[in-house]
Formats: sequence, structure tokens, C-alpha cells
Amino acid sequence: MVIQSFRKSVAATAVAVSLLSGLSALPSLSFAQDSSAASAAASAAAKAAKPNVVVLATGGTIAGAGASAMNSATYSAAKVPVDKLLAGLPELANVANVKGEQVFQIASESFTNDNLLTLAKRVSALAKQSDVDGIVVTHGTDTLAETAYFLSLTVQTDKPVVVVGSMRPGTALSADGALNLVNAVSVAGAKDSKGKGVFVTMNDEIQTARDVNKDINIKTGAFTSQWGPLGMVVEGKNYWFRAPAKRHTTQSEFNIDSIDKLPQVDIVYAYGNVQPTAVNALVDAGAKAIVHAGTGNGSVADRMVKPLQDARGKGVLIVRSSRVPYGFVLRNAEQPDDKYDWVVAHDMRPEKARILTMLALTKGVSTSELQRMFWEY
Repeated sequence: MVIQSFRKSVAATAVAVSLLSGLSALPSLSFAQDSSAASAAASAAAKAAKPNVVVLATGGTIAGAGASAMNSATYSAAKVPVDKLLAGLPELANVANVKGEQVFQIASESFTNDNLLTLAKRVSALAKQSDVDGIVVTHGTDTLAETAYFLSLTVQTDKPVVVVGSMRPGTALSADGALNLVNAVSVAGAKDSKGKGVFVTMNDEIQTARDVNKDINIKTGAFTSQWGPLGMVVEGKNYWFRAPAKRHTTQSEFNIDSIDKLPQVDIVYAYGNVQPTAVNALVDAGAKAIVHAGTGNGSVADRMVKPLQDARGKGVLIVRSSRVPYGFVLRNAEQPDDKYDWVVAHDMRPEKARILTMLALTKGVSTSELQRMFWEY
């Protein structure tokens, strides 16, 4: 009886200890659950507070790779897919909620009109989404400025659109693409970028798509504007100094949603002893407009005047621009533009004059209307 009573007492004590242990563990468990829930809530709040930025990748040097770290100018462009490009930059998570899409994987010198249309339509569609705050386009530098200008003329949104590239592949020493891309995402997600149009962010500068051009082919500070940058982005903060003066995005009369084809517009380059061969061939090939990249103030050689007049007589629009990178072409200064029914490109370089002329032709404009557009855009 004594042994049986002892066993009952031990069993009761064990049960009591077990219950007490369980009760003492409950507050600890509850605290852990509360802490985990609080952490998840804080993480969700932090994510919600960050802007949502979509990166559209098209290839170029920023997605390029060289044989060694010493190859900064010799490399293969358009090799790294966007998911790998973004995964290599964990810093982006501190700037925005970033998603990537691979639109193309090409070197930008191979960009076509169809590529421009496809890209712009995708940017336009994303800009309409309420869960997208900004868009970044990674692009090869050779035609980057042309694409940026096209987007600024055709995508009607006040959300920031940033086109970015790099002068060195990511495999090179002192590669510039990583910081350029982080800056681009930062600008695209910033509230103070809204309504300012399409940007190009390279070398810490924020440039407007209209004015910026690639002026150097071997240095990281390759993209400049004769009118200066809009501002700078330093350590994720924008510093603005001026605003775009020309029409863009929401102010534009062009809308990519209603443009499915671009007319043929070509460029004829002026030089000593230039002959009308190119003009005649392009007219025969169906060009709807010819941009003449003249010398100096858009000068036209005497032997080129008649062929250009003849082209105009056949309905081909003639735009007089200059191969000189800075300054602007004065109307009726070197040639009687009013008499010949020609247009001047103002400060627009030949390749960008081609972009605006193509879009103008989608509306079937007259020379006077096209000239108005060159003043306004």
C-alpha cells in the first residue's frame, strides 16, 4: 500500500510539473508568434512604402560580357538576361520593388522601327497599370538617345520613364552599368520625377530624352546635352536644376497606342564632293522624307540643291539639319527654305530629326505643320 501510494504521488507530481512547464512555455510561445507577426507586418509595410518599378531589358552593353576584366571596349553585347542582371544588384531591393522583363536581347545598332513600336507599346501598357510607379528601359548606347526621344514623343504618361545603358560591360574593371541602373531605378521610382517626361540617366546625370546625345564612344561620360542636364542623382537622391522646355509625353500630339507603322525616312550625309546618288536612290526606294545632314548651318552643296528640289516636287519632305553636333539650323539662312518648301530641324540632330519626321508623317502633315513640330518638340 505504501508503494502504491508512493507511485500515485510520483505520477501526480509528474503531471503537475508537466502542466506547469506547459503553462510557463505559453507566454514565450505567444511572444514568439507576436514577434514573427510584427516582423512580417513591418516587412510588408516597408515593401508597400517602396515604389514599384519595372525594368524592360533590350540588350546592349549593359547586358554585355568581355573575355576578361581588361576588356572595357572589346566585348559581346546583349548576353546577360534581365533576371541575372537584376539578381547581381541586391542593392535594388533598398530602392524599389523591382520586376524585370526581357523585351529584346540585341545590340542597339540593330534596332528597327518595329523594335521601337513594340517597346513603346509595352511601356505605354505598363504606364497604365496602377501597380506600376515607374519604368526603366535598359538599352545599348548606340541608338539609346533615339529610342528615348521616340518614347518621350509617343508614350502619354506622367509616370517617370528612364532609359539607361552603360559604356562598359559588367565584366570590365570599373564597369559603369551597375550604378547607372541603380540610379535609373531610383529616378523612375521618385515622386519628384513625375511629369518631367522621359529621362536618360548616365554617369550620375539626369538628362532629358530630347536633348541628350552620345558624343563619345569610349568614355563613361559619353552622354551629354548642349543645354545641360536636368539634374543629378547622388546616393539615391535627385537634385533638379531645370525642367524640359519642349513638349513631351502627356503634352504630345502623338500616341503610340494608335501607331502601328512608321513611314520610311532616311538621312543623307553631306561631305566634300558629295554627289546626289543617295538622294536619287532613296527617292526611288520609296522614302517619304529625307533628312539632309548638311555642313555648318545645314548648308547644302550647289550640286545637291536641284536633286533635293526634284525630290520635293515628287512629294518627298526635305528636312535641313546639320552634321555639326552643337548649335542649331536657322531657317532661310543658308537656303531659301520658304521658296523650296523645305523644313529646318532647329537644334535636332539628323537621327532625332528622323524620329520626329516619321511620327509627323503618320499624321500626313504639311511642311508648315512639320516645321511647327520642330519648334515645339
